[in-house]
Amino acid sequence: MSAPAGRDRRSLPVPDGLDGMRLDQAVSRLFGLSRTAAATLVDAGDALVDGAVRANSHKVKAGSWLDVTLPAPVAAPTVVPQAVPGLRVVYADDDIVVVDKPVGVAAHPSPGWSGPTVIGGLAAIGHTIATSGAAERQGVVHRLDVGTTGIMVVAKSESAYSALKRAFKYREVDKRYHAVVQGHLDPLRGTVDAPIDRHPTHDYRWAVVSGGKPSITHYDTVEAFPSASLVDVRLETGRTHQIRVHFSTLRHPCVGDLTYGADPTLAARLGLDRQWLHARALSFLHPGTGEQVTFVSEYPDDLARALAVLRD
Repeated sequence: MSAPAGRDRRSLPVPDGLDGMRLDQAVSRLFGLSRTAAATLVDAGDALVDGAVRANSHKVKAGSWLDVTLPAPVAAPTVVPQAVPGLRVVYADDDIVVVDKPVGVAAHPSPGWSGPTVIGGLAAIGHTIATSGAAERQGVVHRLDVGTTGIMVVAKSESAYSALKRAFKYREVDKRYHAVVQGHLDPLRGTVDAPIDRHPTHDYRWAVVSGGKPSITHYDTVEAFPSASLVDVRLETGRTHQIRVHFSTLRHPCVGDLTYGADPTLAARLGLDRQWLHARALSFLHPGTGEQVTFVSEYPDDLARALAVLRD
C-alpha cells in the first residue's frame, strides 16, 4: 500500500532502546515529531504495530514492526517585511545590525508563529540581511524568546555571519541577562551546569534531561526583595529557554514565567503577563573591525514597573 500523495510511508522494526515505550513517544523519538504531532498521527491510524492500529498508550516491544505514514512536510515560513512597533535599532553598519527587541516579537519566522519578527521588522525599514542560514532565519546568529526583551545582533554581511556564528559557538560572546527570580538563591552567586533537551512529555517546553545538550549558566544576586531576587546572568551556552529552565530546576523560576512554575499570584501583583527576563548586554569582537563592542539595553516599562513594586 502506498502513502497518500505528499506523505511519506516508513516501515522499520522497533529498536531495542525503545522497548516498553508508549507508541506515541516511540513515534516521536524515531521521527523527530513533537509528542502532540505523534499522538495525532497515532489517533488517525497512521502508525501500525505489526499491521494493527493501536492506542497511544500501547507499549511497543523491541522487534515489532512499525508502519508509519508521516504527514506532508510543512513549507518553510517566509520573511514578510512588517513594521514592528517598539523595535529599536541600536547600531547598524555594513556588517551588523543591533536591535533592542520588544516583547511579543520572535527572532524569525517559524511554523505556527504568525506574529511580528525581528527579521521582518528589519526588512520593513530597509536593512538587507546576510543570506547565510535557512531561508526563514537568514542572518540570525542567536535568538531571544518571544517573551524575552533586550539586545540582539543580526548579521548583514556573509563574512559577519560566519564570524559571529563562530564566536557564539566557541563562547567568545559575553551574553548578560537580568532576571527576577522567585525567592532567594542559595548560594547567592553560583553556576548551574545541567544538560537541557526537549521536555519528555510537554511540547514547547524544555527540561534538564540526562543526555541533553551541555548547558551552563552563571548567576550573581544583585538585589534581594522579600519575595524575589534580581540576578545578573551570564550564559556560557545558548540553549532554548536555558535561563528559564535552569532557574525553574533550582525551584526559583523567573517571576511571571507560568510555563515553568512561577506563582501566578505574584505575577498578577506585579502586573506581569510574561517572564521577568531581559537581555541586558552583549559584548563581542566586531566582525569587520576586530574591535571589542558592547551594547546595553534598559529595562522596558513592564519590567521596570514590576521592579518598582518589589522595591516599595
